Amino acid sequence: MGLSNFSPIFYLNQDVHMNTYLLYISMLVGFLCLSSVSMAQVPDSTEVEDDWWDDDEDFSMYDDLDFEDQAAKRFASAKILDISPQRFISFHWDAQMRYRAQFSPIGEFQDEGTRPVAEEGIANYTGGMRLIANIPVISKNSVIWQMGANFWDTRYSFSDINQSENSAGLINILNEDGIRTSGINTTVFKPLNDESFLLFQGSADLSGNYSFAHFQSLRYLRYSAAVLWGKRPSDRKQWAVGIARTYRVGELNYLPIIMYNYTAPSRKWGIEMLLPARAHYRRTFNSRNLLLAGYELEGQSYRIRQLSTDDKSFEIRRGELRFRLEYMRQLSGFIWWSVQGGLRYNYINHADFITNNGNDFFRGFFGDQPYAMLSTLGHPLYFNIGIHLLSP
Repeated sequence: MGLSNFSPIFYLNQDVHMNTYLLYISMLVGFLCLSSVSMAQVPDSTEVEDDWWDDDEDFSMYDDLDFEDQAAKRFASAKILDISPQRFISFHWDAQMRYRAQFSPIGEFQDEGTRPVAEEGIANYTGGMRLIANIPVISKNSVIWQMGANFWDTRYSFSDINQSENSAGLINILNEDGIRTSGINTTVFKPLNDESFLLFQGSADLSGNYSFAHFQSLRYLRYSAAVLWGKRPSDRKQWAVGIARTYRVGELNYLPIIMYNYTAPSRKWGIEMLLPARAHYRRTFNSRNLLLAGYELEGQSYRIRQLSTDDKSFEIRRGELRFRLEYMRQLSGFIWWSVQGGLRYNYINHADFITNNGNDFFRGFFGDQPYAMLSTLGHPLYFNIGIHLLSP
């Protein structure tokens, strides 16, 4: 992520407005309030399981294995041994290095052949803050229910801008406003017996270049969901299969999903996968240090206010693959830090007009609906620094 000669931790884009800072502060205060309420409910655990959809879900915080009656029915645990620690509350700073961005005029285009260029520039900086929190609602051996919230902010700083007369001015809009996502999610883990289980996850996200002054209508919420059936045959292995309605590819899609978590008998390495969303090899050095190597797919559909009307929503379908290494280390008790770096590969960054009163449509991999705008983005290196509060 485009950083020439400065550290992204201390850099602030000059186009960040005061109302966005107020949004940051209000979200942070809300997360801290949620955490203070939930901390008393969270049992002690530092070994946590890989979640099946959201990187920041920690099922082990609900793991009260109190088998006073040994004849009572036993249920499958939501974790396996030595899975990488999951975040209860997380604060990240994410940044990408320099890359070139090109955008076509607004029109009707297929994603093939020559792409007309109406505006282009060098993105010197792309990045910002990410806040994530998760809290328990029900914590029983027979069922686990969790609620969560997230806020991601992405800012841009472009230079060497060239625009033709028919450009939409998208680079100027991104320079001025940036884009952001805020949302809520819920997760239910339901053991069926001592080995099999069901998982359900649902989320609602509001994504665009909105602010407090120009807040986005909730009719543009984008919904995701997934359901899986799986088995936990041992303390070191867990697998599941299912289907997801997702925006991780930028636009609405329906995909089969496979989860597989494994820890080797030596407990020095393992595999953590939720295909196609992510896959990682895990190397555990000790209980305080570990390394993850793999990829993750990130995406969402972002409404651009200035290019939309009441009956036509202009939305950027942003999807990216992140090939990465991540090092995690315990600082003290349940406070951890992480540093992550790798390649951000642009999967899609085209735009659509949505005319059905804000209700999205399904193109899939084989649909022939034309895009309202095409783009070409470079594939920069990126890095991410985070502080995490795990379950105490």
